[in-house]
Amino acid sequence: MPSNLVSLALRRGLYTRVVGRRILYFRELESTMDQAAKEAGNGAQEGTVVVAETQSSSRGRQGRAWVSRPGNLYCSVLLYPTLDALQFLSSLAGVAVARAIRRVTGLQPRLKWPNDVLLDGRKAAGILVESAVEGQEVKHAVVGVGVNVDLDLAELEGLPVAATSLREATGGEVARDELLVRLLEELDGLYRGLMSGQTPMGEWKGLLDTLGREVAVASGQERYEGLAVGVDSTGNLRVKLQDGKILTLSAEEVTVLGVGPLTGAV
Repeated sequence: MPSNLVSLALRRGLYTRVVGRRILYFRELESTMDQAAKEAGNGAQEGTVVVAETQSSSRGRQGRAWVSRPGNLYCSVLLYPTLDALQFLSSLAGVAVARAIRRVTGLQPRLKWPNDVLLDGRKAAGILVESAVEGQEVKHAVVGVGVNVDLDLAELEGLPVAATSLREATGGEVARDELLVRLLEELDGLYRGLMSGQTPMGEWKGLLDTLGREVAVASGQERYEGLAVGVDSTGNLRVKLQDGKILTLSAEEVTVLGVGPLTGAV
């Protein structure tokens, strides 16, 4: 039987302290997010990783469907952060994915607020964080990552988001096992730093492509257009409207409907 993605990754050597101490591999799964949450309910240790070749019921932020074809990278990580740390997990994951792609391919990913990883303005990876909180206690958090490694872009016709893959961007094959190792190592280092009081916000802000651009955002039934002027200390987007009013919007409230460059290309 040929080696699976996880066994190939472990042969490369995985040097982490928290993330990846236990890795579960599935050929097919409804959702790595759901499986990781189920593992939390069974008392799984922190850093448990769920990897699947395909997902039949994968989703993105606000319940949107995520295309899960074979040949790409889909994984979710179970964590038990503090309430203060929880608010930084999405930004942390964005930095980790960007770093991993850069280390493996030499490409220079950018981030579209709040959680899309871009290559030349097209979506190459998505991030989703879900958590269970009771009062001031985080029962668990799951960080999900989907990376388009070798995606047939013809299958994506009609999707509302312009997508790309690492293979298309590099013009060659990209080793998924190496990408998985690098991703878990980056997540591990950043998470341990976060739990020691070091947030990823400086690096995350530096990777954002959204700032300084005209955006259209939807918040509930309302739609706004304005200039993305910055983010606050926890990553909420600050948008300056035409009347000069500044809106501060969280990822839970907002969908960025369009991004227009003021200078250069998205």
